[in-house]
Amino acid sequence: MLKERIRRVEELIQEDVADILQKKIKDPRIGFVTVSGVKVSKDLQNALVFVTVLGPEDNVKKSLECLENATGFVRTELSQRLKHMKYCPKITFKYDDTLQHADKINRLLKKIHDEEAK
Repeated sequence: MLKERIRRVEELIQEDVADILQKKIKDPRIGFVTVSGVKVSKDLQNALVFVTVLGPEDNVKKSLECLENATGFVRTELSQRLKHMKYCPKITFKYDDTLQHADKINRLLKKIHDEEAK
């Protein structure tokens, strides 16, 4: 039962934070940011929000700095949307480098496949 509730809270936070980032934050330093997942603590006090950022390393760094600066604003907006909860979890943004790892693996597999085809 608790795991199901946590999963639902994670989904709600993911949807709402993505919407807040897209519609409410107008900082040009934020690049193309996507909320890829959320992990909420068992006590619902903390939420780790995983984000991907497309573009060069500079864009990633600037976007993450901007997100860190906007954490309070995002939490305030989120708390207004999650009124059914007693409290809003503390938000921490974490860069999700899964796409970069997948791209690296795909390039390595392609290289192996091309070498075998010779």
